[in-house]
Amino acid sequence: MATLRTDSPSLAGRRVLICRPEPEASRLARQFQSAGARVHVFPLVDREPLPETPERRATILSLDEFSHVITVSPYAARLLLQELDTWWPQLPAGLKWYGVGAGTAKALAEQGLSPRIPDEGWTSEALLKLPSLSQFSGERVLVARGEAGRELTRKTLEARGARVTVMPLYRRFCPDYTPAQINSALEQFAPEAIIALSGETLDNLIALCANCSHNLYDRLVVVPARRIADQARAAGFNAPFIPGSLADNDIVAAVAEQLAGRDGGSGTAK
Repeated sequence: MATLRTDSPSLAGRRVLICRPEPEASRLARQFQSAGARVHVFPLVDREPLPETPERRATILSLDEFSHVITVSPYAARLLLQELDTWWPQLPAGLKWYGVGAGTAKALAEQGLSPRIPDEGWTSEALLKLPSLSQFSGERVLVARGEAGRELTRKTLEARGARVTVMPLYRRFCPDYTPAQINSALEQFAPEAIIALSGETLDNLIALCANCSHNLYDRLVVVPARRIADQARAAGFNAPFIPGSLADNDIVAAVAEQLAGRDGGSGTAK
């Protein structure tokens, strides 16, 4: 796993465009700035909680009927735990908690839970390899996520015999940027590396790129998984890269190494 060491390649003066939502974007920006990089924070996904519905409240109140709870993002984890705190001063015993990704697991652990995570990887595919999710006999599984999300987890678990309830807690949308703001981020700043850690983020970047003149297709684009790297290549980006870890310091170290390698003509993108 890559970590930022004192002998890591320098990021001094390097231009990094961070397209993550807040507050994750600013947190990652501070790591890059500490390594000497010039950073432009340009979130391409924003989020807002969905209003409570009678159906969602009924699901929350029946939490003790579930065996497994899967949260797909740190934001989903935080919203779910806030809502549970209203109705469950003490959470039901025996629940198995899961977080897709280290950040999601951390959000659960900060509330005293012990989430199960894969030994390797941070995707839904990796999570679904856990033995405790391999076979069911009608057990109930709660999946906390955004309004529109991948159906892989639900379909896979139902095929394995689980009764799955999907709980949408928030919606995602692309911020409404002016042409001047888009020009400033994509053209004037002219990033050498772009951080796009979700398929939706990449979709929005592709849409913006189609409507402005730029020369970004040969820039390093950091993505979280192979399917999103394939999506980037299909859109014309030549250098999608999957880091060994999505921890902030590991992303910074990986970008430094990749940019240094590209300077020397030996860098490769996964």
